[in-house]
Amino acid sequence: MTGKAISAARLSVAPMMDWTDRHCRYFHRLLSRETLLYTEMVTAPALVRGGALHLLDHNPEEHPLALQLGGSDPEELAQAARLGADAGYDEINLNCGCPSDRVQSGTFGAVLMKEPGRVAECVSAMRASVDVNVTVKCRIGVDDQQPQEVLPDFLTQIRAAGCMRVTIHARKAWLQGLSPKENRDIPPLDYDLVHQMKADFPDMHISINGGITSLDQAQAHLEAGLDGVMIGRAAYHQPTDILAQADMRIYQTGAAVDPIAVVQDMVPYVERHLANGGRLHQITRHMLGLFAGRPGARAWRRALSEGAVQNGAGPEVMLQALDRVAPMAEA
Repeated sequence: MTGKAISAARLSVAPMMDWTDRHCRYFHRLLSRETLLYTEMVTAPALVRGGALHLLDHNPEEHPLALQLGGSDPEELAQAARLGADAGYDEINLNCGCPSDRVQSGTFGAVLMKEPGRVAECVSAMRASVDVNVTVKCRIGVDDQQPQEVLPDFLTQIRAAGCMRVTIHARKAWLQGLSPKENRDIPPLDYDLVHQMKADFPDMHISINGGITSLDQAQAHLEAGLDGVMIGRAAYHQPTDILAQADMRIYQTGAAVDPIAVVQDMVPYVERHLANGGRLHQITRHMLGLFAGRPGARAWRRALSEGAVQNGAGPEVMLQALDRVAPMAEA
């Protein structure tokens, strides 16, 4: 599956805390068979010291699938990567981009942009422990760093350690003064720098991330020479716009997916989840944006958000919500 992850990385859905859990990924996979999906960030200490192996649970249908790890200790990351590979993930990704306080206090995430040597040690240790691809997701720099200087050095060091695939969020991260949410919007985007890195490191597989909200934009970056595009919030909030046509437009395979059919295809998955003691809203909270920008979108969101939290709510809530959308979509 390693080769599959490389080809799939032409388009990927970003790892997003509290969003890209296994239910979200199963839903996204019904919209696109080809797009590379990522887990939420899982910390290496949680797996290695905490024994929280349930965090690695996923469905076989989610592949091609990458595990994103957070950490800064090479040996611990190597152990966590091995657990991930043993669990069947197609790629292990090291988070060097998250700016949250919790991540900083653990000396990983975006703060690692200040320690490329340590990142290289982590990559080397992880690669030695697994046979699947080890990749990195990073920023263009942090705080007062000069991205034109630090990013080439960062890439040089991780490439020397054997990392040949990197996803670059085209913004700085400000570790002091901006919240994680503000860090997703306020620092200016520098797409040109990411494209320059592809020119300077032609042997590396470089994907771009940050502020990309449409397949048109994704295609433009690919046509300009980048190897991949990672989309975050737009893929979550408007999944049909991004994912339902991704296979056809980005991978030149298949056809556009009907979101109504996706809802129907989710029913068996919902039934299994409920039979195992789960709640409907744990799944449907990820589906609220399915009809974004389409007739009936508001009725769908309201029926689903209000109905799914009720005791005993089952797939009929989802299908009744769909009944409010279908006639409007056909009108």
